[in-house]
Amino acid sequence: MHSTAGPPPPDTLDEITQLLHHLLPATLSITCFASRWQVLRVKLASLKSILSEISDSPHWSENALLLPLLPPLLSTVRRTETLCRHCWDASSVSRGKLLMQSDLDMASGWLSKQINELELLLRSGVLHQSTAIVLSRPAASSSKEELAFFIKDLFTRLQIGGLEFKRKALDSLIQLLSEDDKSAAVVAKQGNIGCLISLLDLNGHDSIRELAVLAVSLLVSAGDFPRKCVFEEGALGPLLRIAECGSMPMKEKAAMAVEFITDDPDNSWAISAYGGVPILMELCKSGSLTAQSHAIGALRNVSVVGEIRNVLAEEGAIPVLIQLLVSGSPSVQGKGLQRLLHLFHECSAPDTLEHVLRAIYSLSASDTSYRILSGSTVFIVQIAELIEHGNVMLQHISASLIANLAISDGNKRAVGGCMSSLVKLMESMKPDGMQEVAAKALLSLLSVKSNRKEFVRDEKSLMRLVQMLDPKNEAVSKKFPVAVVAAIMAGGSQGCRKKLVAAGAYGHLQRLAETDVAGAKKALQRLSANRITSILARTWRE
Repeated sequence: MHSTAGPPPPDTLDEITQLLHHLLPATLSITCFASRWQVLRVKLASLKSILSEISDSPHWSENALLLPLLPPLLSTVRRTETLCRHCWDASSVSRGKLLMQSDLDMASGWLSKQINELELLLRSGVLHQSTAIVLSRPAASSSKEELAFFIKDLFTRLQIGGLEFKRKALDSLIQLLSEDDKSAAVVAKQGNIGCLISLLDLNGHDSIRELAVLAVSLLVSAGDFPRKCVFEEGALGPLLRIAECGSMPMKEKAAMAVEFITDDPDNSWAISAYGGVPILMELCKSGSLTAQSHAIGALRNVSVVGEIRNVLAEEGAIPVLIQLLVSGSPSVQGKGLQRLLHLFHECSAPDTLEHVLRAIYSLSASDTSYRILSGSTVFIVQIAELIEHGNVMLQHISASLIANLAISDGNKRAVGGCMSSLVKLMESMKPDGMQEVAAKALLSLLSVKSNRKEFVRDEKSLMRLVQMLDPKNEAVSKKFPVAVVAAIMAGGSQGCRKKLVAAGAYGHLQRLAETDVAGAKKALQRLSANRITSILARTWRE
């Protein structure tokens, strides 16, 4: 019925027209299935009008898209004529009423599809062109009108062309989007984006779907307007299905498109509606590095929605992300760090916060993450607050980060208020390593002059430090408070020296130096040097 073999196009069109000329009046006399024939009559009249318009178009007989449509159309009209003759014979109809109803409905469906294809050809204007399988791409100097016509032609071929037409049209569309970013807005405006999205259907041909997902990913990456158009045409659901079930190259392109679509906060909510969170998480586990990177980027984007953050926690996303980020590529780690920082800023549950902070600490070993964390004032201030108010594990991780990061002097001054808490942590026996990381964090903050002055003005912290220096106090390794004294005296401040001496640090340091405690002699020398300088200065004045 759909064979393309037969007479030349003009003869085929003439035969269809002649059949319609006789068929339309004949349907008026049919009394059975009146409502069905009324619908068919409207469609046949519409078809006659369309064919008349086509015959008036230049080059219609050469158009490569139209020619394959004519033989199936002729077959449909012939079949309708046969049904018309049968319906004239009431006895014949009575013997197969249900079968006739089915045949009439099928004929009506075929006519609807074929009329739609012909109308599309007329609207696109491609019947004014000749036989090229795909029009030549307009040059850079071409007008917007020429580019718009080229795009309309491509989408016409995507809608009604065969497999080869679709493949060549998609190739041309991909080339256009790859080489000219500005063309994406014209494609979104002039093209039938819904048609492009329909090619993502998992039931379609693999080669077409692979090209279509690439075209969609290029389109959404080109700007806000194309991305909005693609989202509004319902692309997110099909893209997520491909990310779940497609080949790995298609999963990569689909995940890329999802990341760009969810970059707009107004679109992020839809991820949950389409069940996208577990799909993206699975891609994080089993996808290629490229797919993982885009999946993490999409999860980072959608985490701005409070409800989706809850879904992420319920689906167990955090352990998955942690494992992936610690062992992933620099690109994955960079995106993952941003995602974790957002979770860190928004999270209030201590257990979740600990998981996130541990992951951030693990990532801080990479150069990129180290630089990002070191330069983030918001992050530095927040971990300083955890040192002051968090549980012991959060305090331990936060102190480790303060100790290891290259924090600016300005940020060190901003978080100087946590020094008293760090002194208290230096006295903690548990967890293992707490005394050391607290001391190292405190040493980092004491590299700033204003923090050294602030420290000795805090009498409670100063007395705690001196008590830790006492040889009788065996709860604290002496090298840590000794190092803190040396750091306080690094600037040679007389005010700091007086405070330390008055608090009793000098005597304790003498005894520690006598027992060769690491760093004690150097700290004592700094304290003594300033003391001698002060005595000499006072003697000279006298």
